[in-house]
Amino acid sequence: MEEHKEKIFQKYKIKDIVFLAVLSAVMLLTGGVMPLVTSVPLFGIIQLVLALQFSIIPAIGLMKVRKPGALVFIALFSGVVLIFMFVPMFFCLSVCAVLAEVLSILIFRGYRKDIACWFAATVYLPLSLPFLLIYFRIFGFASNGAAVQALTNPVWWVAVLISLAVLALTALGAFIGVKIAKELQKSGVMKK
Repeated sequence: MEEHKEKIFQKYKIKDIVFLAVLSAVMLLTGGVMPLVTSVPLFGIIQLVLALQFSIIPAIGLMKVRKPGALVFIALFSGVVLIFMFVPMFFCLSVCAVLAEVLSILIFRGYRKDIACWFAATVYLPLSLPFLLIYFRIFGFASNGAAVQALTNPVWWVAVLISLAVLALTALGAFIGVKIAKELQKSGVMKK
């Protein structure tokens, strides 16, 4: 008797892409608080404010569309709007989505397991912290004095604490997203 091996990479249907696009729009709408904290001179404050919605919503998307590339689609759809606000954030989140996907494929061989969905949604946003740190260190960003001030602030431990808080909140948000998706699947509102 042959084992049925499920392929890691599967074809996308139009309904998958539409679902991910709608989730991206919801994620951006709930992330509307971001402009309120852009002038706060603390490294990672934006990620801290976005941590829950940028982990709950991708977790729901990954639980529904369990195909590699789903997180990249979410990042690209939401990134199209981010290009007009801050171009490096678009590239940063796109690269972070690819990295989270690669890690999930290497560790879990895709998104068949719920923990893989949780993992990818958890690491997605925190991966942006080192990328933005490198970006601001190399290029600076004169129009965003708060970001430069946050990075040159001698109180480095504040950035470390905020980064840990971002990781904790994304882990919590991804857990909540997986639970929401399971409940939606149980009730028949959302099919796998």
